[in-house]
Amino acid sequence: MASKTSTSVGERGTLSDQKAISSFKSSVRGEVLLRGDAGYDKARKVFNGMIDRHPAVIARCVNVADVIASVNFARNHKLPISVRGGGHNVAGFATNDGGMVVDLSLMKGIKINPDERTAHAEGGCTWGDLDHATHAFGLAAAGGIISTTGIGGLTLGGGIGHLTRRCGLSIDNLISADVVTADGRLVKASARENSDLFWALRGGGGNFGVVTSFEFRLHPVGTVLAGPILYPLEKSREAMKFYRDFMNSAPDEINAFFAYLIVPPGDPFPAHLHNKTVCGVVICCTGDLEKAEKTVKPLRQFGPPLLDFVGQMPFPVVQGMFDALVPSGLQNYWKADFVGDLTDDIIDSHVKYGPHIPTFNSALHIYPVSGAVNRVGKGETAFNYRDAKYVHVIAAMYPNAADTDKNMKWVKDYWESLHPHSSGGAYVNFMMDEGEERIAATYRDNYAKLATIKSKYDPENLFRMNQNIKPSR
Repeated sequence: MASKTSTSVGERGTLSDQKAISSFKSSVRGEVLLRGDAGYDKARKVFNGMIDRHPAVIARCVNVADVIASVNFARNHKLPISVRGGGHNVAGFATNDGGMVVDLSLMKGIKINPDERTAHAEGGCTWGDLDHATHAFGLAAAGGIISTTGIGGLTLGGGIGHLTRRCGLSIDNLISADVVTADGRLVKASARENSDLFWALRGGGGNFGVVTSFEFRLHPVGTVLAGPILYPLEKSREAMKFYRDFMNSAPDEINAFFAYLIVPPGDPFPAHLHNKTVCGVVICCTGDLEKAEKTVKPLRQFGPPLLDFVGQMPFPVVQGMFDALVPSGLQNYWKADFVGDLTDDIIDSHVKYGPHIPTFNSALHIYPVSGAVNRVGKGETAFNYRDAKYVHVIAAMYPNAADTDKNMKWVKDYWESLHPHSSGGAYVNFMMDEGEERIAATYRDNYAKLATIKSKYDPENLFRMNQNIKPSR
């Protein structure tokens, strides 16, 4: 019992109790990294280059037993836990200073049941991993828009992507989850088992434990009609109004998000558009593709467009289409909000600030959260904003830390112009570390129930490296 109380953490995350560390290392199959070890600096880095943290220990788990041992070690030695899947969380919650990182990135097992149209995927999988596995059967899971994103973080926060309007959020397609809780137990959460935990996982983020595997409902999606359409900047107001009116009456099979962007200076974009600021939409249509061609024709004729890259392609190609624009290691600063609709006041703010997008990696994206999402009640899952039609994210992404002030100013000024017209809260996967009031606004009247469930499964708030919901007392 002495080792459980004698471990201390030194400056910037150095564990001092070598006996306890040695015992922990012998209890796991995966690699355990401490500061100074080969591979430690690589393993501590996350997607957002703005985050520079030094955990006391990184456990690179290879199975559930490793996860259990890691959670027990962290609890016994009072180390906060960060859970790392894809490492994409923009607030940097996949790492910490002086705590434990439970790294699931080596746990990539996937099992597809094509007859039942289900997938079991371990917590270290990315959406690219899952798309590759499901596409062989003409199926797809409702994921995001970047293939390098981890399935865990995106799903637990809700899960918005190319299939949202037709299939719902990722959490709306979650059948069950295997969870290691704060007391080191492995439990199954589903509609039949630990249903309170299952409710909380669907939108409540990483507050309730380490999800080691997810069971998803799959959908018949193979070839889709997809791609970007770019419009002249001077027509951005008209384009956004056209987009709003189009999407508010579009069938569920049509998904499209609006963007301000700087055209990247390289292939496949034509040279005359390189580094040009434009606006546009990115569409992804499923179902009857001939019918989809006719439905989206107005989007392809408006403007007229500067560029139309829409065509039929395998769904995994769409998912990976923008990966190169968001490489790991850039400085990232984001702010976001849900909105009930794209009102003229909101469009005015976009037209004022969107054209000043600072880099070709940066983005203003407006995602629809209508269709199937709106047909789930706001109390059926922890994800509360079932009455919103859109969510926008203002994301500055840039390579040089010296440019932080001007990039943050663009994001903050833009957001402050939009926020008075918003629904009040944001999509947790787009949020930085913004404080308790912002979290409460995001969960609204689901917050109290989440706090009660938190007190049951994590009463000491071991899992607090997240958009944290404190346990009720």
